Amino acid sequence: MDSRVAVWLLMLLSSTCSGIKLEKNGYTDILVAISSAVPQDNRIIDKIKDMFTEGSQYLFEAMEKKVYFKDITILVPAQWKGTDFNKSRTESFEKARIRIDNPARDDDPYTNQYEDCGSESRYIHFTPNFLLDDSFIQIYGLRGRVLVHEWAHLRWGVYDEYNEDKPFYFSNGVQATRCSKHITGQYYDYSSGFLQSCVLDPQTSLPTKECQFFPNKYQNTKNSIMYLPSVDSVVAFCREDEHNGAAPNMQNEKCGNKATWTVIFEDSVDRDALHSLNPLPSPPPAPSFTVVQRMQRVVCLILDVSGSMQGSRIIRQGQGATHFLRHIIEDQGKVGIVTFSTSASTLKGLTLIDSETTRENLIKLLPTQAGGSTNVCTGLNKALEVLKADNMDALGDEIIFLTDGEATDNINNCAPTAIQSGAIIHTLALGNNAAKALQDMADRTDGKFIIATDDITSNLLVDAFASLTIPTGDYTKEPVQLESTGKRTADWFNGTVSVDSTVGNKTSFLIIYELSAPTAYIQTPSGFIYSQADMSKDPSAKTLTLKIPGTAETGDWKYSILSGGLQSLTITVTSQAARSDVPPIIVKAHVNQQLIDGSKPVIVFAEVSQNYRPVINAEVKATLEPEIGISEQLELLDNGAGADAFKDDGIYSRYFTKLVKGRISLKVRVKNKDGQSRFTLHRKSGALYVPGYVVNDKVELNPPKPPVPEQPLVEGNFSRTATGESFQVTISNPPIYPPNKITDLNAEIQENTVLLIWTAPGEDFDQGTAKSYEIRWSDDVEMLRLNFSNSSLVNTSAVSPKEAGSVEQHSFNMTIENGTTLFFALRSEDNDDAKSEISNIAQASKILPAPKPPGISNPGLNLTVIIISVCVAVVVVCLIVAVTAWAVKRRKRIDA
Repeated sequence: MDSRVAVWLLMLLSSTCSGIKLEKNGYTDILVAISSAVPQDNRIIDKIKDMFTEGSQYLFEAMEKKVYFKDITILVPAQWKGTDFNKSRTESFEKARIRIDNPARDDDPYTNQYEDCGSESRYIHFTPNFLLDDSFIQIYGLRGRVLVHEWAHLRWGVYDEYNEDKPFYFSNGVQATRCSKHITGQYYDYSSGFLQSCVLDPQTSLPTKECQFFPNKYQNTKNSIMYLPSVDSVVAFCREDEHNGAAPNMQNEKCGNKATWTVIFEDSVDRDALHSLNPLPSPPPAPSFTVVQRMQRVVCLILDVSGSMQGSRIIRQGQGATHFLRHIIEDQGKVGIVTFSTSASTLKGLTLIDSETTRENLIKLLPTQAGGSTNVCTGLNKALEVLKADNMDALGDEIIFLTDGEATDNINNCAPTAIQSGAIIHTLALGNNAAKALQDMADRTDGKFIIATDDITSNLLVDAFASLTIPTGDYTKEPVQLESTGKRTADWFNGTVSVDSTVGNKTSFLIIYELSAPTAYIQTPSGFIYSQADMSKDPSAKTLTLKIPGTAETGDWKYSILSGGLQSLTITVTSQAARSDVPPIIVKAHVNQQLIDGSKPVIVFAEVSQNYRPVINAEVKATLEPEIGISEQLELLDNGAGADAFKDDGIYSRYFTKLVKGRISLKVRVKNKDGQSRFTLHRKSGALYVPGYVVNDKVELNPPKPPVPEQPLVEGNFSRTATGESFQVTISNPPIYPPNKITDLNAEIQENTVLLIWTAPGEDFDQGTAKSYEIRWSDDVEMLRLNFSNSSLVNTSAVSPKEAGSVEQHSFNMTIENGTTLFFALRSEDNDDAKSEISNIAQASKILPAPKPPGISNPGLNLTVIIISVCVAVVVVCLIVAVTAWAVKRRKRIDA
């Protein structure tokens, strides 16, 4: 690579095109996208603008006048009518960090957050109802304040300071889980429809589950936004001097009991900028807004026909492009086809996809011959010409650029022009010699970068083309890949693919063979068998295709393919939603970093969901295949331990430690595990629902929260595959990995016995078996957090670590006085003497059960309770008097 290319690559790596930026004091490139499933209502646009304008001032004051919201882009659906919408560039619903979409269960604002403390989260979710219905302001607070609460999750990776699962804890008496402890309020049970004193559970000595904390509407503290932004006086994030480190909330559990302010300024992506920025001397300007719209999808395929593509590669390129043209590109989209080698040619200008005939005619044009050098710039320039033919620009259009060779021309001569064109450039690298600059070009234009090795059985090239969709938020209109697998055999290639009730339309089976056409049979769940006679055959592309008419039958479909000689075979099954009102189960796969230098752990994620409802108890396996070397399989887990942040949230994850220098592809396969998969409505990070406020010693109730229905099992079996973007490893030798941090330590005290339970870490993060544990405790949470090594040590000589993922428990005796709260933490060590991070801090209290469950006294008995109690007493007395009088009169009549 010459020096000019190196300089250009350095420029690309130093600045990325996508993502939120902090430029001077203003946040820019904030994308808000409205799902195409949301009916048009222009008031939503106005409410978004109002929310950001209000939130900008709140953020400015909360962050010491250092930052504010500067530039916001709002992406509206393609079907919305309007003349004042600009044409979108690289914006899409999937890339938006703030999404406006219909709810999965209710209108709670939340942030999809599942990475380490201090890491950026995926997106904020607001519903149209939340934006349009002002009654939510009373429950959650002003929308601008809620936005800042969610922004702190999204941008700075802090967590909530309440806990709906553990709303109370013991610390010098019963406390509500909150920050700061200066937040005051009263405790009441409203489960019967009227307010009454809370009762303590005799087993835990904490309030029963019916008890709720009602904060005072007017507080004397300004902390904290991550607990109660709905209160007028709350205008700041909790700092160490007011931080409630003992509260069992997610902020303490996930962030090592640090205050939110500390995480923002020490661990977040903005930490360096926030320290260097000076406060602005005057209020910031109001945010600026741009409303854009992505209309018709316009794509140009750039296909490599250079000499290195001869043989199987040109065939595989055709197979992938055929799959894209036949199944992936939407109806009413436009497609052009360009080829390049020494020079470039236009095989077909932009063509409207208006029928199956049009699709097949484009497929017939795909190249089958190769020769010449690899002049990348000729292909790029020709593709831009094709894209500009319809409206004189390439803004928001897409280029799918496939090549297998190192560029023989100087890519620096054309890449900047292609990037500045406003087109989204997806790059597919076939083999291990494709130009390294391809990944950077995709990154700079919000495109995808995917590699495909020469191993045909991996099916990666077809998977790469299948992943090139532009989600709009309405997944009922997008293709879903049910299966993608392969085998090298001279015998039978058998398997099962499950069609569940959420899919079934436009279902197709694609069989690819290496040498000669195999004999294939596909059996429906009811027993009907499709044979080769029912399939379309393309000997030049070496494919067999079966299209299922109508809606495919739900259940397990079985395929049996007889090779007829040693060769590689693959099968790909694609479908779409069975109903327009029921989104399909989908899978999204990614890693937590695209350029890996060994400075932080690599985590593989797969999100399995249906219309934002997590799917849990699934079997999820990831395949990571390097350009050169053996592929690695990982079982991803949703157990709330190791790399997994939360149990049963539908996010499956695992550390990846087998790093090999070069580029690595990612593919995930998901199945219903033993029929146990079910939907759930896991509570994500988000603003707190407040049941009511205390005003002048009177409780003012908010509307009750709708009950959450029990979520059903997934009907029958289901199968899914998903391809994530490829990533690059820059180190030759992976570092020595310590055991992973234990994040689920739990403590109980039963009389004078302490019981600790946690999930075992591994030798290398969450794989293998650690060597030993070090457990310590203190009666001061800050002592344990800041001076772990000097805290009291627990004898662990009898504890032998189990394999990673196993349940560990250890009990020991100690003298504990009644009313005492203790804090526990541990770390592990591996055979290289590498130590893990200190675990989450678990707390437990010794509270001897009272003979009779007491109530909780409130500071100043609520007048409402007094009135209700008096009324009840008066009614009872009146009834007694009336009954007595009636009885006396009746007796007098009898006596008479």
